[in-house]
Amino acid sequence: MTDARARRVYAWEDRVVAPLDRSEVPFAQMQSLVDHVWASEGLRWPPRVRHRRATRATIATGSRLAIEAPDTLPSWVLLHEMAHALTDPGDGTPHAGHGPDFLGLYVKLLVRHARLDQAMLAESLKAAGLSWNPQARPVLAGD
Repeated sequence: MTDARARRVYAWEDRVVAPLDRSEVPFAQMQSLVDHVWASEGLRWPPRVRHRRATRATIATGSRLAIEAPDTLPSWVLLHEMAHALTDPGDGTPHAGHGPDFLGLYVKLLVRHARLDQAMLAESLKAAGLSWNPQARPVLAGD
């Protein structure tokens, strides 16, 4: 079940992020992109990319251990799932969901890897009533 904050994040993405990043990543290239992003964060042991059929409700999923995706995926969706992986401690405890730390890491990934403007993203998040943590760090930064 999707909570109200998640719905607001998805609406923000549809309105702000999706129109600015129309690139798509074929499944065959997803693992190398995940590996690159993980290494750029100074982390080892990135999540494995596994194939899954997209549904109406869920295009892809991301956790510390795996990112599940269809044959192609918009690059911003892959970055969204990587932000989930970066905020998931992988030990069964609750992760950040779509909270401020998730959004902080997601914005960082969008700026670094999709070349979106951080000030514009921050302003649009504020306008959408979404708090974010610009100082967020990956949960497993010490791994």
